[in-house]
Amino acid sequence: MPKLDRYLLGEFAQAVLATLTVLLIVCVGGALTDVLGDIARGRVPAGLLLAQLGLVLLNWLPVIMPLALMLGLMMAMGRLYRDAEMPVIASIGVGPRRMLKPLLWVMVPLVAVVAACSLWLGPWAERLSRELINEANRNTLVAGLEPGRFTELPGGGGVAFVGEMTGDGRRFDRVFVYRQSDDRINVTTSNEGLLKAGEDGERYLVLNNGFEVEGPRNGGQDYRLMRYASNEVRMPPGKEKFDLDEPKALPTVALVGDPRPEAVAQLHRRLAPPLLALAFALMAIPLARSMPRQARYGPMLMGFLGYLIGVNLMLVGSGWLAKGTIPPVLGLWWLVLPLLVVGVWLYSTDGRMRRPRVRA
Repeated sequence: MPKLDRYLLGEFAQAVLATLTVLLIVCVGGALTDVLGDIARGRVPAGLLLAQLGLVLLNWLPVIMPLALMLGLMMAMGRLYRDAEMPVIASIGVGPRRMLKPLLWVMVPLVAVVAACSLWLGPWAERLSRELINEANRNTLVAGLEPGRFTELPGGGGVAFVGEMTGDGRRFDRVFVYRQSDDRINVTTSNEGLLKAGEDGERYLVLNNGFEVEGPRNGGQDYRLMRYASNEVRMPPGKEKFDLDEPKALPTVALVGDPRPEAVAQLHRRLAPPLLALAFALMAIPLARSMPRQARYGPMLMGFLGYLIGVNLMLVGSGWLAKGTIPPVLGLWWLVLPLLVVGVWLYSTDGRMRRPRVRA
């Protein structure tokens, strides 16, 4: 590889890697906030914090990496223009076609990673996330059950509180269970208890040495207080909070040929990110053109705004496909193909001198 190609490749790769690192750090904070919010609402068990955080980030990569590729290339080219290196490079006959080789060495691997994340790793992460949460909901009383806090029972049938709990989530100390039906309430307390499954598949909380109070929900004095040595409390059935048959959780191959509008929308949404990454990468080189010593952040702001518009149009178009507003044949090609054409045209005409008009 010629020295110039190695130099440009190093500049491009360093800038893209630095931009991707910064964006990932920012996204970790956003993903952590979302996961902690789900844990606080009882939708995700606290023990799945790190697993869910990693899976969420993996699902976000198809959206993050095109922006990192575009901004990184613009930063590298902006520095070359600012330090007057690009005019020197252009003076020895190096144009857009000559720079295409080092650009492809950076662009092709990243576009391939975006395609892999969008078509395979992202759906796999989404499905695995749902399977982990559903499995946790089946194995414990409720998702997010922790010692020292009240947690809603599955199905919204009441709340439960445990003072202490073993690591496997089967034995409890200082138990409080509040259940309600249409017209009755039931409050059960106990010093200790354990969770077991009956022969009928139902789950029972076996409590020892406690009290139970039952009475009307909407007022009245028809209350009963009982003290027991052993009591089995039938728990509401755990529900599958996340459907594994939704198009979002299905593999990409399973979406091909699926006539559901939601499946068509999900398929096109997975096909769009790698093509958008290619288009934005081609646009980055001509958009970064500037005069020596000129600030490079103005073109980067324009590129960032263009990225936001493209991604938002992708999301809006996916919603239109899911609702049947636009035909499935049209898909998201109305967005992707024009951007690719514009990117190729901008790159091919970058730096080309206009032919002077001949006056008669």
